[in-house]
Parts: sequence; structure tokens; C-alpha cells
Amino acid sequence: MALTQNLIVLDTNVVLYFLGGRLTNPLPSGQYFVSVITEIELLSYPSFSSDEEVQIRDFLAKLIVVELESNIKDLAITFRKQYKLRLPDAIIAATAQVLNATLFTNDVKLTNLTEINTQSVQIL
Repeated sequence: MALTQNLIVLDTNVVLYFLGGRLTNPLPSGQYFVSVITEIELLSYPSFSSDEEVQIRDFLAKLIVVELESNIKDLAITFRKQYKLRLPDAIIAATAQVLNATLFTNDVKLTNLTEINTQSVQIL
């Protein structure tokens, strides 16, 4: 019998905490995903140095970046309407739901969604 692997979607804030060394506890083992929205958010910060951008690109290369497919778009629209989320948050939440993954986030609005499993992280 195969062990089921934890499927985990990282919200942008958790990636930033991880890369900044601000997580109190290590991330659990599992298969990690980020939404293409998180990839765009991370790589478009104007204040990042070129070294920080390399660090982000190296980190993203170790994960699966989930593109914006039609089922994610449809669910994001539903979440945006129902919870009045910002568009990036709705897409990230929809990505977690479609993958049946746990969303690691410290965004209180996202932790209130009953349709997805969320987990907050402790930060320094």
C-alpha cells in the first residue's frame, strides 16, 4: 500500500517567510506547488536584488508551478464572488482546491474559506 503524500500549495507570503528564514518550524515533507500567480508575484518585486531573484528562481525550480487552467479560473471566479477576495488570492485558493492540497498561508481571508484546507505558519 502506497503512502499518500502531502500535497501542499504555498501562498506567496509563506514563500517569502521561508526564503527570509522567518519560519519557526520547518515545512513538512510533501509535494509542493505554487500557483503561477505566486511565481509572478515573487519575480515582480521591484526591490529584490539580482541575488534574491536567483534565490527565488532556484526555489521555484524545486516546486511544481501550476498554470491557470480553466477549472482553476472557474473556481477562482466563484471564490472571488462569494468571499470578495482579491483576484490573486482567489486564484491561489482555487489552485489548492483543484489539487485537493493544503494551502499554507498566513492570509486570514484565505483561512476563512471552508472549501479548502489551510494551515498557518509560525513566523519569527
